[in-house]
Amino acid sequence: MSDERLQKILAQWGIASRRLAEQMIVAGRVRVNGNIVGLGQKANPDRDFIEVDGIPVKPTDRPACVYLLLNKPAGVVSTCSDPRDRSKVLDLLESKLRSGQGIHPVGRLDADSTGALLLTNDGKLTFCLTHPRHSISKTYQVWVLGDPPEPILQAWRQGIILSGRKTLPAQVRVLDRVRDKTLLEVILSEGRNRQIRRTAQQLGYPVVRLHRTAIGPIQLQRPELPILPPGCYRPLEDAEIIFLWNLVNLTSISVPLNLPEHSI
Repeated sequence: MSDERLQKILAQWGIASRRLAEQMIVAGRVRVNGNIVGLGQKANPDRDFIEVDGIPVKPTDRPACVYLLLNKPAGVVSTCSDPRDRSKVLDLLESKLRSGQGIHPVGRLDADSTGALLLTNDGKLTFCLTHPRHSISKTYQVWVLGDPPEPILQAWRQGIILSGRKTLPAQVRVLDRVRDKTLLEVILSEGRNRQIRRTAQQLGYPVVRLHRTAIGPIQLQRPELPILPPGCYRPLEDAEIIFLWNLVNLTSISVPLNLPEHSI
């Protein structure tokens, strides 16, 4: 094996996501051959002795890959740690998945938003799925204040300027209207920070509730099965994992752990 950046090694081993691995390196928690390393340091796992928090790590120690779909409730943050000590998505997992597995969320949902969120300890897949050059459609049900007319919906579909850059075309259609609110289905192929909320606000129809129902073909509501309840999670099916790997043009398929659904 050739020398690789440490954050990549730690991500591939399932120790942490690449972003979290970078933070661990900056915090001085990673040593190579007894020396604290800096960001950008390279190593060779076949030759170098790597430690995280004083604990040696080796490729053979890597836990089995886990791929989960969580129905995130409102008020829960999509991070592994939170300085405000709010409830985190990892707190919803059973104890054996919370420690020593390297499981982390793939991307984020706002604390006030709910719905589909992928969790995994496969750092390589996380990096690929969150990289800007890879796009995976995400489907949302969005309640907005008011009754946006067709020209407003068309503007949303075509894209608007946010922070000096135009959003990619989106699919937007009306599902329901109730008094002073409208339920929209919005399908995006990009994931800019608070994109739906900012777009709706700019168009004059602020979001009341935002719920993600699907990530590509990975859905909270599977055919002929009840919807995954809030706070619950399930292992991805083999076909769903294969879809993710095909999306990023990878060939190595890992079999998920046989885990039941759980609730808080």
